[in-house]
Amino acid sequence: MTAPGPSAPGLDAVSGNPGGRPVIVIPDLHGRADLLRTAALAFPEAHFVSLGDAIDRGPNSLDTVGHLLELRAEGRATLLMGNHERMAWEGLKWYRQHQGTHDLSDYRRAMEGLSWWMKNGGESVRRELSATRAGSQAGGQSIGLSLERFPRVLAEYLDALERLVYVTEDQRVHTQLPEASSVLVAHASPPVRHREYPDPQEAMLWLRPFEGPFALPPGVVYSVHGHTPVRMPLRLGRHVYLDLGAYETGLLAMLPLSVQTLSEVTVLAGQGDPARTNKYPMMGEPVSARALNVRPGGPGQRL
Repeated sequence: MTAPGPSAPGLDAVSGNPGGRPVIVIPDLHGRADLLRTAALAFPEAHFVSLGDAIDRGPNSLDTVGHLLELRAEGRATLLMGNHERMAWEGLKWYRQHQGTHDLSDYRRAMEGLSWWMKNGGESVRRELSATRAGSQAGGQSIGLSLERFPRVLAEYLDALERLVYVTEDQRVHTQLPEASSVLVAHASPPVRHREYPDPQEAMLWLRPFEGPFALPPGVVYSVHGHTPVRMPLRLGRHVYLDLGAYETGLLAMLPLSVQTLSEVTVLAGQGDPARTNKYPMMGEPVSARALNVRPGGPGQRL
């Protein structure tokens, strides 16, 4: 397995959306397949850039990644890696290597990677898979999740991930820094070297806003991230943060990208407890946003 990440120099630098659909960034879904499907219906002409952390914590990780892959196959989505996907990938990476080498040290690393993921959110996927398999086995014993029985749809999803992309004003999505002005999109931060994460490829999966501000590459006007739940969509310097804790609040912030201006955010308000945003930090400046109530039968529903 090749490590997910930007395409190598010399390859096509355009990752997706050659047709110029409006590009909309969606942050951490954490198993909220319902909100993803609602977003796809609400914005049928959009090309979505998923910021990663589509899995763990919430109820339907496998359905979420399955629908993301469907959107990608339709040319409607570019998928980025989050830190939760990074943890899920660690065990799978070493297990695949073990299948080729039969080296037990590779299997040990694979088991350590699986344990790392399970302790940091992956257990929700194991429970989800166990419940699904138990139901399909007519009362038989569930076999759950293991390295040997890794969900095929999740492995396919992990193989499809980029680490970061750049979006230009013509709405093209690039895996390499373009000559034209652009917006950088990555899970947690731009790719910078940090004392805790000297590898920029890792840093942009883990860094928090308070560890910035972060330098941007030449020609990048601003950057967009998830990872750190915030009380409302906000701008901190030249970095925009969108994660509203959708898995528990039911709030999913979506930002249409433009190089020339910072567009208004649409916040889908689905099933959840919006008051839980009160425990998240408030930093920087609020970004202009409008709410779109998508609770079944709720006031203001526009779908």
